[in-house]
Amino acid sequence: MLPHSDGRSECGVNNMKHGSILPRTNASGCCCWCDGANVCSVVSQGYVSGLLRLYEDWHAKAIQHAAVAICHSLLRCLHKVTRSSAGRQALVSHGGIRLLYGTTQTCLLRRGLESLVEPSVQLMRRCLTKTPLPLTSDRSAYSFPVPGREHAGPATDPQPDENSEESDDTEAEVSEEADFEDDLETDLNKLRFRPEPDRPKELLPQYSRLCPELSHDFQELCLCSEPEESSVTSSSSSSDEDAALLNGLQLPRSGTCCRWSDSSTSSSASDTGSHKPAASQLEARDFHSHGSILSTRTKAREASDEARQGHSEEHQDEEDESHHRSMIDSLLEKHGVCIPHHEPQLYRAAAATTRSIPGFSVLAFPDFWGHLPTPGLEPMAPRKPNVQRQKVFEDVQRFLITEGIINQVVFDLEDSSLQCPSDSLRFFSKFECGNLRKAVQVRRWEYDLILNADANSSQHTQWFYFEVSNMVAEVPYRFNVINCEKSNSQFNYGMQPVLYSVRDALEGRPHWVRTGTEICYFRNHFCPARGRRTTTFYTLTFSITFKHNEDVCYLAYHYPYTYSALKAHLKVLQESVDPDRVFFQQQVLCCTLAGNPCPVVTITACPASRAWKDMHQLRNRPCIVLTGRVHPGESNASWVMKGTLEFLCSSDPVAQSLREAFVFKLIPMLNPDGVVNGTNRCDLSSEDLNRQWSNPDPVLSPTIYHAKGLLYYLSSVGRTPLVFCDYHGHSRKKNVFLYGCSVKETLWQSGSTVNTVGLKEDPGYRTIPKTLDRLAPAFSFNSCNYLVEKSRSATARVVVWREMGVLRSYTMESTHNGCDQGIYKGLQTGTRELQEMGVKFCLSLLSVTKDVKSLYSHMDNDVLDHKSHNCFEDDEPPCVEEIEYSADCAALNAADLDSDVNANTTDADEEEEGDEGHGEAKLRRGSVGQSLQSSTRGRLFPPAM
Repeated sequence: MLPHSDGRSECGVNNMKHGSILPRTNASGCCCWCDGANVCSVVSQGYVSGLLRLYEDWHAKAIQHAAVAICHSLLRCLHKVTRSSAGRQALVSHGGIRLLYGTTQTCLLRRGLESLVEPSVQLMRRCLTKTPLPLTSDRSAYSFPVPGREHAGPATDPQPDENSEESDDTEAEVSEEADFEDDLETDLNKLRFRPEPDRPKELLPQYSRLCPELSHDFQELCLCSEPEESSVTSSSSSSDEDAALLNGLQLPRSGTCCRWSDSSTSSSASDTGSHKPAASQLEARDFHSHGSILSTRTKAREASDEARQGHSEEHQDEEDESHHRSMIDSLLEKHGVCIPHHEPQLYRAAAATTRSIPGFSVLAFPDFWGHLPTPGLEPMAPRKPNVQRQKVFEDVQRFLITEGIINQVVFDLEDSSLQCPSDSLRFFSKFECGNLRKAVQVRRWEYDLILNADANSSQHTQWFYFEVSNMVAEVPYRFNVINCEKSNSQFNYGMQPVLYSVRDALEGRPHWVRTGTEICYFRNHFCPARGRRTTTFYTLTFSITFKHNEDVCYLAYHYPYTYSALKAHLKVLQESVDPDRVFFQQQVLCCTLAGNPCPVVTITACPASRAWKDMHQLRNRPCIVLTGRVHPGESNASWVMKGTLEFLCSSDPVAQSLREAFVFKLIPMLNPDGVVNGTNRCDLSSEDLNRQWSNPDPVLSPTIYHAKGLLYYLSSVGRTPLVFCDYHGHSRKKNVFLYGCSVKETLWQSGSTVNTVGLKEDPGYRTIPKTLDRLAPAFSFNSCNYLVEKSRSATARVVVWREMGVLRSYTMESTHNGCDQGIYKGLQTGTRELQEMGVKFCLSLLSVTKDVKSLYSHMDNDVLDHKSHNCFEDDEPPCVEEIEYSADCAALNAADLDSDVNANTTDADEEEEGDEGHGEAKLRRGSVGQSLQSSTRGRLFPPAM
């Protein structure tokens, strides 16, 4: 019961407080006192304290059903009151969080009171004081002078809006649902309209250089006695980058370490503000620098002990470097593992020419040394019962009980002079692809981690990749990534981060492995350091027990794949192909803002001879255009692309058939700068490059501008691609699937009044998905859709379909987690399965050739016999998964703790998802969302009897 402005209800409150049994009908009406204007009166007249005392009293009597119902009504009142900031402040100031925490612990011990747990926990979460991130600025630690924009150095953040109040979640969700229903394009004219090119036709001939198969004369076919010359001719690269790589190979000696020397000043690209380390700067240096401490039992220490004897601390740096180079060379010789298509020395040379904002002079050990897929498949992590509730309780405990809280910064990307305690973990992330901005030791074995926002922005925190060392073995360390932005994650559904152990690698086990227990992803109480307090952050928490004392390990969101790895990989492929059969040419599409060359690769079969018939067949082969890694955080896209590249360059007869049938144009990495600098979504101009395809800026988005120019050129010379596919990764769905474009399906699903009976549309856009459903065990045909959404009108898939007229224009999404169907059901995907998907996509192209039967004869029958999983279940429910709070109370079926705060996955976050949105989820949302909200509230507050 809550007071009215005339004070009539105060006596009612007193009556309740003095023990009168409130009729259940009045209990159910108690929440009416907190409607509308009454909330302000409740807070201003101090009745929040009375409500809390009432709840405490009735909770003590909650052995009867009537008392439990009254407690529910009081919690409902408190929920309504705390929708305003004044109400939340009042609850905190009157000790409400401590009271709720104490009563909740009692509820957990008494079976009949468990129904009070969830609304109490939600109330505590809502009212926890917003804590600013311990940063001086919300802006990224990396800033870059963007052409045409004023470079202000450390950008100023907006001042916090202390008076802002959180809006009611339900109202926000209803608004988002309305936006979703409006997102599908319903205008037939817009769907069928083909815009004019965004540039004059006179500019297109410049892209003829990217079609070397049309101008190459293949004279080497007559020079069989000169294989070396032939190799150079048919597999050469016209880029200056290749020359730099070759030159760089002559400078450094082979070797590796966890770190590379950063003693020299990095050279600066004066026109771009980026830095490129000289090859000599990447000399091997002490394993123990920057806190990279290896155990005395590791091979590194064993290899160096003998040489270390007799050396004094006064030795010159040059002698130390020479010693450690020798040590690393010895390690490579003694412990190096043969990793296909990977050469450490070549990787080092490639990294020497990579430009980054801070001028990286350190190589991460896994990238240099390489890795092999794990010997077996890794199952999804089981979800521990009550894990999310337990983590929220621990956060509340941290707020209430400060004893044992250390709160000491042990790593700061912006402060290299920071000294951390000798008994704490040591962190490092200043290397290519790395992302960790700050680490704070919370308790002895617990650390808060803050990720770096995308360069020149204050958003897009998801990707992480960092080094950790100085650990104690067999002790569970808890890591909390506290500034995640997406409202849900596959970490709630069995996904684990990946770990690489240097010691294991030196002992012959160079693997990235899935790791972590008690994994949970939930909304937290942190807010931007200086931005609006209403901004929501989420915590990814997981625990890791390291196997070795003082190992050096690397943790990442997903299997890293760097820009330098791509450059080295292309060089290895170029040198491995048979020049008499494979035409492989790597060129530079353009240079990025930072000055990194963006490679484009042409792969096809060399003609059988220089006869007119063979040359004519070559020049008339249809094109297949494949792109990838426009979003840097989607490293799985690069592993799929790696599988595609290696297969197309292989001696497999099917690969040869594909090369004879098509000319492949591959742009493996559309956003090199973002990948290099460890961003998640954007490039250095803080723009999502996959939203720039409609009208790309040649200065700010050069890779998109020139990739589109190449597609325009191909269309202008009558070689419009037969297939276009942009490789992506998906963080919130399982399996691998395609998004395509269809006028009819868009109109059908949108409920448009347009009569589609007379519309003619080639159904060929479904050919490749149907073929993949037979070929690829990780592929889910039922997760594919072909809807054209307004919010995706500037993506590669839609623009290439609409402007170039490519029927089979796709986005291929690969999960960061694993599969829920087929032979991989319940398993997390590794690099082996991702590369396999790249191969399977190539095989699916056989379905669009003119001589399908002949080409399929090259394939094994067991591949063709692969049956579709026929899974019609959704990948995930629209809201966060349900969690059973108690094995003794299964019938309760309590929803996850995030259900009330975020009844459904918000679509603002879905817009930030790896390229394509969730068209199917959007269509389902209108019919499912409201029922989910009502059922969630029903579980939180059962109706009074």
